[in-house]
This record gives sequence, C-alpha cells and structure tokens, in this order.
Amino acid sequence: MIQPILPGAALGVLGSGQLGRMFAIAARRMGYRVHTLSPDEDTPTGQIADLEVQASYDDLDAVSQFAAGVSVVTFEFENVPAATAEAAARCAPVRPSGSILHITQQRIREKSFLTQAGLPVTPYREVRSLDGLNRALADLGAPAVLKTAAFGYDGKGQFRIDAPNRAAEAWDAIGKQQAVLEAFIDFECEISVVAARGEDGAFVHYGAIENQHSRHILDISVAPARVPARVAEEAVELARCVLDKLGVVGVLCVEFFVTHDGSLLINELAPRPHNSGHLTVDACVTSQFEQQLRAVCGLPLGSTEMHRPAAMANLLGDLWTSGEPDWRAACAFADVKLHLYGKLDARPGRKMGHLTALNRDPDEAYRTVLAARESLRH
Repeated sequence: MIQPILPGAALGVLGSGQLGRMFAIAARRMGYRVHTLSPDEDTPTGQIADLEVQASYDDLDAVSQFAAGVSVVTFEFENVPAATAEAAARCAPVRPSGSILHITQQRIREKSFLTQAGLPVTPYREVRSLDGLNRALADLGAPAVLKTAAFGYDGKGQFRIDAPNRAAEAWDAIGKQQAVLEAFIDFECEISVVAARGEDGAFVHYGAIENQHSRHILDISVAPARVPARVAEEAVELARCVLDKLGVVGVLCVEFFVTHDGSLLINELAPRPHNSGHLTVDACVTSQFEQQLRAVCGLPLGSTEMHRPAAMANLLGDLWTSGEPDWRAACAFADVKLHLYGKLDARPGRKMGHLTALNRDPDEAYRTVLAARESLRH
C-alpha cells in the first residue's frame, strides 16, 4: 500500500494543456500545490499552477530537478518521451508508470499488448516500408486506414486508402515512417469508457460515453451512451480488464468501435483523463480530474454517480473566425456550462474550450448543447 500524499503537497504535471489545467483546478480546490513542466509559457495549466517550468522534455536535468520538487508526477498527454518519464521516476513516483506511457504512446506496442491480452481489436498489420504496406493491403483489403505508429491524435498522421493503387500516396502522406494499417470498420457508433484504478486495485468508471467526431476530432459526447445496456456493460468490463492488466494507477480511457451487430473493438487507449470525460466536471459527484488526483495520491476513489445525463460540445478555434464568440448567448441557456482553456491563439481545429449541457433526458441534453454552441456564432 502506497503512503497517501495529503493536501498541501506539490503535485507535478508533465504537459501544460487543458487536461492539466482541469487537473490543477481540482488539485487546488483540494488544497494541493501544482507544478507543471512543458516547453511553453503562459499555458492553460501554467495559468492555474503554483509553478510553471518552461523546459524541453529532452532536458533531463530540468526534468529531474522538477520531479525532485514534487511528491508525485503525472502527465496530461501521452507524447511525453519515455526517457523523460524515466528521469522523473528517479526522483519521484510517476503515476501512471512510465512503462504504461511507453505502451500507449505507440500504436504497434499498444495493439500488441491488447492482442496478447486477448482483447478485441481492429484487424491490423505492422508497416515499416512501402513493400510492407502493399503486403498489408493484400492481407486486409481496401478500404483501410494507415496510421503513424507514434505521435498521432485527432486524426493527425492518418490516411484512408480506398484502393491499393493509392499505397504510395499514403506512404508519402504519413512521412514514410513506421505505421499500422487497420482494416476499415463500418461501425454503428463510437463509445469510450473513462475509468480510474487505485494502487490497491480499486476500480471506478463513468459508464459508456457516446462520441461523435468531425474531421477526426471529437465533436460531441453524450453520457450515458445511447447504446444497449449489454454493450455498455461489456465495454466497462473490457476497460476494467485493460486497467488491471496494465496495472494502472490513475485514470485511463478506452475508446471503442461498436459494430452493427453490437460487438466491441478497442480502437485506442489514453492513459490520462480524456476529452469525452470533460462532462464529468459538471455531471458527476467526482470528476475525472479529481479522480486522477485521488488515484495518484493514494486517496480513496470518489463516487462517479451522475447528477443528471449530460452532453458536451467541443469549441474549436474555427468559432473565432468572425471575431469573439457570443458568450452571453451561450450563457443564456440555464443548464449549459461554459469552460474555456485560456489558450492565447485561436486556430482552426484547436480545442479552445467546451460546453456541457445537463438534462434528465440525454437526447434533450444533446439538442441543447448543439443549440448553445450554434448561438455563439454571430
């Protein structure tokens, strides 16, 4: 049993985006101090943290010094280099562990782990060359999706191959780097399960959350997911298996494809709070961010009970094209909550904030959050 890290202690966050910001808000509310390290300054996390360290993740001396000043280190995105996590771990506990980060930040390692664990994944092949891509296409057929093995998120590093004669174009498009080719799945919908696990094996979850994407970026999430109860229950059990087999101490999200016959395929893992779980801040007794804090600090995990069903809509930088969005209009919706991340520059496709709508009916919450977002446009 780990020794609990109690309020008043300093917690370290590798990364400085909106996930770290919301973690820092939860930590500050509970009386903790927060230190953040990233290559940037005046960041979403840094605006809330007690200390913002600007340093490259490759500056291992700076990372070591940073970790020596906190009681535990966690991360808010998975593209932190493994060497950075190792350097931090020599000075403070890292939760989830660097070994989990190593698996989940690279698609081949992640899919190999899931396959060896006997968990359902999309059919795939490893690709290391154009010849290898052609062989993989011969095995899986087209259409298929080529994805870079590392540093891919929100659709980055992906290319849909509709016919074998587009293999060379796809290989060039992803930069001729190590990749996976996945069979194209004509799925019914996408869901995720955000869950937390303590060092003692305690497990809590937020049920199945339904997700809709636009341009490969999460657009809308609805909780609870509008899927059959059997599908939601199976997704939770698969998520529990993933967290147990990895030995997670912290929060992890499992993303699934739901096929037309109700089967589940694991799409990918995120060893941190997840965009689809942002609605837990307003909708649940304990948010995913407080849950992350409780897990990494060795505190008892909190209740995940929902006050009411909820729907979340992402706010991308595109909304700023015609000027500042009409925040007053969105706030006129009584059951809608506005969250902005403090990012300085609005760019198309950049996540700048989100809206959450609460309602006793998830369908009505969905309609409300869409209407509230539309009201932001001039």
